[in-house]
Amino acid sequence: MKEKYLKYLNEHHTFDKMTMLGIFALVVVIAGVFGFLYEFIFYYFNGGMKEFYWRGGNFLPWINIYAIGSIGIYFLTYRMRKNPGKVFFVSAIFTGVLEYFSGLGMYVLGNGFRCWNYNEEILNFGNIQGFVCLRSVLFFGFSSLLLIYGIIPLCFFLAKKMKKKTFLFISFLLCTLFLGDEIYNLAVARIFSLPRASDIYKKIGFHYVTFR
Repeated sequence: MKEKYLKYLNEHHTFDKMTMLGIFALVVVIAGVFGFLYEFIFYYFNGGMKEFYWRGGNFLPWINIYAIGSIGIYFLTYRMRKNPGKVFFVSAIFTGVLEYFSGLGMYVLGNGFRCWNYNEEILNFGNIQGFVCLRSVLFFGFSSLLLIYGIIPLCFFLAKKMKKKTFLFISFLLCTLFLGDEIYNLAVARIFSLPRASDIYKKIGFHYVTFR
């Protein structure tokens, strides 16, 4: 195991374009689910440990900004993988900028709409307009280490050990399910006035966090 891990750190790994797309598809799924689980647990504590809140606006437990961030982190830091300090620092800066401008963009374009507001959360030191805080930046920095030293090696391992067709089928199927869910709730349901995941989940008793 140690030899395989050192090989991951020291050798240049090459995959054909289709397999690489399959790896990215799997990373997108894992990172989005990871983000959902983090927020699901965090807002339980943030709300006084009284109830759990569903995060995101999809049927499936997946949050898009974590998926987007994971791909950005990979391209920015994969070549730095021999230096965890650089991976952490670059990832923290990148995710902080991504979070700030994503939150600001939704606020401006959505007439005050917020998916998160650090002004109303615990451990919000270093808070900037409620869009980013030191706690979130540090968490994303540490999460990037999990991505580069845990999730990416796992995806590489699966891509090498599984039959190519099987790996691609599973990766693309999972990614299609999650992205299809996102597209439906983000666009299709709005355009055709169809019920969104949040509408249905609220009716059956799921709780959502609301921000001012």
